[in-house]
Amino acid sequence: MRVGVLALQGAVREHRAAIERLSVESRAVKSERDLAGVDGLVFPGGESTTMALLAEGRLADALRRLSADGLPMFGTCAGMILLADEVQGRVGPIVGGINIAVARNASGRQVDSFETTLDVHGVGPDVHAVFIRAPYITRVGPDVEVLAWHNQVAVMARQGRILVASFHPELTADLRVHRLFVDMIRGSCGKGA
Repeated sequence: MRVGVLALQGAVREHRAAIERLSVESRAVKSERDLAGVDGLVFPGGESTTMALLAEGRLADALRRLSADGLPMFGTCAGMILLADEVQGRVGPIVGGINIAVARNASGRQVDSFETTLDVHGVGPDVHAVFIRAPYITRVGPDVEVLAWHNQVAVMARQGRILVASFHPELTADLRVHRLFVDMIRGSCGKGA
């Protein structure tokens, strides 16, 4: 199994380290050709506007195609924005794939960043979560399962083969959220995907 990590900016190294600590090969994805042979793809945090500009053209088209084709994908923070079907203040999705709407920087400015413990369905009641200028989910489609809430706001969700989180699991030593994604990939591979 090989998991790609979109390496345009953000916590690329941290996601790759978490994946490799689960004994899974990782690959930095900077271009369309880097997508060949990946079984899943992580969209890390970073600055979503910059990431959207960097992912224009062939890479963006390939990402949209892979999302539509059902490649397992996991977006954290800005990565969640890239995978959302609706982003407040923007016409159309950047990549899309999960039927949610998100508000960028909904948790506040950089100085409002915080850490907390979340009860994540299917993962555990004690998941350490780091929120940095985090987006929040403002609308959830009927086929989307909310996995975690913070102050009555959805902050983690899953729809089919797409997993998103407002927070940064890669900035903690806890591998359970990454393990959930790896298990999603294994499940999809077992179904002939």
